[in-house]
Amino acid sequence: MIPEIRAHFNQAFTAQAYQNLLDSISEECHMKPLFRVAETPVFIDKEMKQKLEQACDDVVSAILRPDFKELSQSALLPGQIVPNETAHTTFLVVDFGICLEKDGSLSPKLIEVQGFPSLYFFQDMVAGHYRQHFPVPDHFTHLFGGRTSEEYLELMRQVIVGDSHPENVILLEIEPEKQVTGIDFYVAQQKIGIAPVCISKVSVEGRNLFYEKEGRKIQIEKIYNRVIFDELHKRDDLKRDFDFAQEYNVQYIGHPNWFFRISKHTLPLIDSPYAPKAYFLKDLAQLPDDLENYVLKPLFSFAGMGVIIDVTREIIEDIADKDNYILQEKVTYAEVIPTPNVPAKCEIRMLMVWPDGAEKPILVNNLARLSKGIMIGVRYNKDKDWVGGSVCYFEE
Repeated sequence: MIPEIRAHFNQAFTAQAYQNLLDSISEECHMKPLFRVAETPVFIDKEMKQKLEQACDDVVSAILRPDFKELSQSALLPGQIVPNETAHTTFLVVDFGICLEKDGSLSPKLIEVQGFPSLYFFQDMVAGHYRQHFPVPDHFTHLFGGRTSEEYLELMRQVIVGDSHPENVILLEIEPEKQVTGIDFYVAQQKIGIAPVCISKVSVEGRNLFYEKEGRKIQIEKIYNRVIFDELHKRDDLKRDFDFAQEYNVQYIGHPNWFFRISKHTLPLIDSPYAPKAYFLKDLAQLPDDLENYVLKPLFSFAGMGVIIDVTREIIEDIADKDNYILQEKVTYAEVIPTPNVPAKCEIRMLMVWPDGAEKPILVNNLARLSKGIMIGVRYNKDKDWVGGSVCYFEE
């Protein structure tokens, strides 16, 4: 998004340099990403950086409301409430589409907010690989708060491992080796020593949890939770002793309840020039006249499933469970990143952590996704180039 830097990058780009990038990632991780890594990072100037930071502050303000827990209580469904909820979320990720304003300027627009971890470890690693193989100016960084990668990883270690031994902390997932984002789990293992463990491999003895490593039974003190309930409910075939609804002698790093509390349920509470208007469908006495400018989102869905882009009154009238939907203003992503053929759209995920004792979440890292399809996501970008996962470098 900085014309001079973009032009220089595109002119210097070679297919061999891109292949070298992919090879170096696979070599360091001892595996290939199961998602597409884009050919380019994203370069963000100071003005856009300030807008993104202000937009994040506006989201945080909604979550800091003293009545937030009361307002988000309906997000917790029976059978999905996990005991010993923490006072606040540990992770906060906020997605923004880069859009074109009427005056011709670019601006971030809120797409989604989640109280759940993302690719915190892979993103720091891949930023280093982009810098190794492509021209990235020295005065640009992917991190916030003036941190180096070493300082960032130490912060993540403190938040997730803390005073425990890394062996007593696990990254909990459903068959982690099969997950599309699995490469992030193994970077986490390399960097802070926590093992990815399938939920089916956790054993229960009374209120204590254990897993096996190299023939040894190891007690679990902390769980860095990456299990998404939507996926878990579909896996009736996965036999397991561990049950989220039961109380154990374990600490969740990223308590599962916050996945529900901070979600689409949060969008109607956010007041910001960078947040499209969002309404609980059940609360709308009168529908907007311009429904073509809105999208309909189910409250309890993951990865964009069930989103209705072309909304009509007939569709809304046919919805029996209006309690489970929100109506949100559409945003139109700008074709903002020039590529060798057609320009790409960009979505930026801002990554925050909220350490115990901190007043509010801290902005630490980012993730970018490039698209040439009608929406962000793999199924809309098949057979396209200069799309996929990437990282932003921000002008300091």
